[in-house]
Amino acid sequence: MKAKLFLGVMATIISAMALPAKAESKIPYNMMKTENLSLVQEWDKTFPQSEKVNHSKVTFRNRYGITLAADLYIPKNVTGKLPAIAVGGPFGAVKEQVSGLYAQKLAENGFLTIAFDPSYTGESGGEPRYIASPDINTEDFSAAVDYLLCRDNVNPEKVGILGICGWGGIAIQAAINDPRIKATVASTMYDMTRVNANGYFDSENSAAQRNAKRAALSAQRTEDYRKGSYKLGGGVVDPLPDDAPQFVKDYYDYYKTTKRGYHKRSLNSNGGFNATSPLPFLNFKFFEYADELENAVMIVHGDKAHSFYFGKDAFALLKGDNKEFVVVPGASHTDLYDHMDIIPFNRIVEFFNKNFDK
Repeated sequence: MKAKLFLGVMATIISAMALPAKAESKIPYNMMKTENLSLVQEWDKTFPQSEKVNHSKVTFRNRYGITLAADLYIPKNVTGKLPAIAVGGPFGAVKEQVSGLYAQKLAENGFLTIAFDPSYTGESGGEPRYIASPDINTEDFSAAVDYLLCRDNVNPEKVGILGICGWGGIAIQAAINDPRIKATVASTMYDMTRVNANGYFDSENSAAQRNAKRAALSAQRTEDYRKGSYKLGGGVVDPLPDDAPQFVKDYYDYYKTTKRGYHKRSLNSNGGFNATSPLPFLNFKFFEYADELENAVMIVHGDKAHSFYFGKDAFALLKGDNKEFVVVPGASHTDLYDHMDIIPFNRIVEFFNKNFDK
């Protein structure tokens, strides 16, 4: 009763704030109106097209009014309502890279899937371009779920999400707040709030260091406003320094070389996010309510990944016997981007099917 009363009061307050009472009936509102995006129609992925699935492009709108672009993959020669999965990531990548590869592979295994570009990036809408937000990016996953649930060929009781790299952490955060997501997989995950606030391996975890970051970023936003344009933070470092850490060399090998993952719309492959994008991540903390996540979660990580501690620590916060931590022996962070021989797709498919059937 208290929960219903709280929600009713909040809805009344928000409605009152949104519109003057006398003008409410006169203001047209269409939450489903999407922006007309210019979408590339030819196959321009960093991986070969599968003959086992049908591919097309779709758009949908998130709760903030931003239109997202996605690749839709549907297994051929199937009928009826299908289980569905929305795929996002890595952080700073586009759907033509890792998320599309995962989505296509899952479609080969009987799932209807979408791989989407996050707000402000790739072929998706949103201005200004090339910014990230822990709130809006989490909403992007729930918006993808909105879209999937409203498709006639999707089983609404069997919808899940899969996030890669920084979007692995975002996927878990989305699942905490969205019980419609029946199962979640986080592959080679980052906690983007932790790495921005504390630095890699928590090496910058002090108030003084965070305040120095806040000062520098705040000064940059002043400079951006003065100039009328946003400075880019830079993608993966190029040229690659001789003394670069191995994980930076691994990022370079994927994002900067055409033999693997370079794409012209990828932020990591080119100029990166706007330089001030870390600001909201410094003021936001993922997984505060992770122990309240009732639906199933699988975290997949290579034990040689520099990011392994993100997955291990996030898993420790989860509760329940429907949580799994899958360790891929010898795998680095980017090995789980596109090394199809070691990404445990059989385990991932089994996990989704098992938890969708509950």
